[in-house]
Amino acid sequence: MTAITPLEFIHKKGIFGDHHKKNEDDLITISEIKNLIIIQLVQHKGSKINIRDIKIEDLEIPTQSSKVNSNKETRILWTAPRTWLIISSKININETVQKNFKESDFAITDISHSRAVIQIKGDQTKEVLKKGSPINFNELGTNQCVGTVFHGITIIIDSISSNPDTFNILVLRSFGESFYHHITDSALEFGYVGI
Repeated sequence: MTAITPLEFIHKKGIFGDHHKKNEDDLITISEIKNLIIIQLVQHKGSKINIRDIKIEDLEIPTQSSKVNSNKETRILWTAPRTWLIISSKININETVQKNFKESDFAITDISHSRAVIQIKGDQTKEVLKKGSPINFNELGTNQCVGTVFHGITIIIDSISSNPDTFNILVLRSFGESFYHHITDSALEFGYVGI
């Protein structure tokens, strides 16, 4: 049995919005990122473990606000004090996390099926996001993340690249369709490609 992704029945592929006389490569792209493992890691208040002594996939756990450490397959997002999201395309990442983090010091929760992940990419991406979120996107650089709202929906924005601007946006699965409609509606002005 295969899992049904959060946007399986609503994500449309094709070109939409104001794309007349524009090169398709210059349009924003919107896609659903599938088959990710998302683990929330929270260090217990009484834990004496120094988080700087632990690595996952040779990545240090970020200790600075909004910092992201990443490699080709795994991203570790600082989301709050003593709280991180580990997002990976590696199927065995759960085993790696369980081996490196003891339950006596950390709460480990697999939240993979409770999130929809939408990637928005292109030179006008920040302008699209500014339409629904109060964040100053001009100060959000590569390998930074931020928790915010978009039209009242709580999201986490993970800045993947600045050339072109690329963001992975995590939203609760139950709000995935509403968020998708908001983000695609905001992108119509610039034209976008659903892939």
